Amino acid sequence: MTADEPQVALSAEGLCCHFGDVKAVDGVDLKVGKGEIYGFLGINGAGKTTTIRMLMGIIPAQAGTITLLGTTTRRTTVAQKQRIGYVSQEQNFYPWMTCRTLGRFVGSMYPTWDAAEYARLLEIFQLPAKRRVSELSGGMRAKLGLALALAPRPDLLILDEPTAGLDPVARREFMQIIVAQARQHGRTTLFSSHLVDEVERCADRIGILHGGKMRFEGPLRTLQDEVRAVSLPTEASLHVGAEVWQEEPQAEGLRFILRASADWWSQCPWPTQRLSLEEIFIACVGIGRLVL
Repeated sequence: MTADEPQVALSAEGLCCHFGDVKAVDGVDLKVGKGEIYGFLGINGAGKTTTIRMLMGIIPAQAGTITLLGTTTRRTTVAQKQRIGYVSQEQNFYPWMTCRTLGRFVGSMYPTWDAAEYARLLEIFQLPAKRRVSELSGGMRAKLGLALALAPRPDLLILDEPTAGLDPVARREFMQIIVAQARQHGRTTLFSSHLVDEVERCADRIGILHGGKMRFEGPLRTLQDEVRAVSLPTEASLHVGAEVWQEEPQAEGLRFILRASADWWSQCPWPTQRLSLEEIFIACVGIGRLVL
């Protein structure tokens, strides 16, 4: 780690989890710097939730290690979990509890629970303290889950598809809250999503998971510098040293989406095009790829 790199808050090396013959997660490495917002991107079924459940200690890793806030382990301990704010993909609350009662219940599990902060978050999120969970909308339940995760003032926040099922307005508001919390408190945040615009708008660093394997892991800016499009005439040939992520025929020649180093791109003799994260992501996971 150089002087310019942030201290690592969460990392994983070689994480594996198989369900029978299915390799749900196959050798995943990731690294999240202290205070960073990390977008964990992948289509549905890529292995994001399984990876997060291993990070949270909900299921054991069959191989690999997790380093969490300075401690390396194969499975996250209870003491470590108490330093993490976690919002799962599916919120399962006792429907008869009110927001206030649920806070008291969850707060009993955290030595750092801040009741005043929880009350403040309920007010900010416009969640009526005396309303039953069964009476809340989907967006309000998502905010309630976030309030419960933030009230212990965690060192690390992990969110698994936190905006799933929300309408576009509620999604945008929810992600704005997450970013504001991360920036104001320097809170390390990892969130998974299959929505590219969320990741592009919010993340400092990203991981692209596909088929249980990490296809890219690093700063968003690095990905956009390394992956570009180039159109070649039919008689031209690619230089060695570039990884082809996608190719498609054009009227005259081929259009390639390539991953290569900055030096390679600086010496590329053809005009290049920078791409949006959505274009890069689609090329990375092979959606729409033509086999010639």
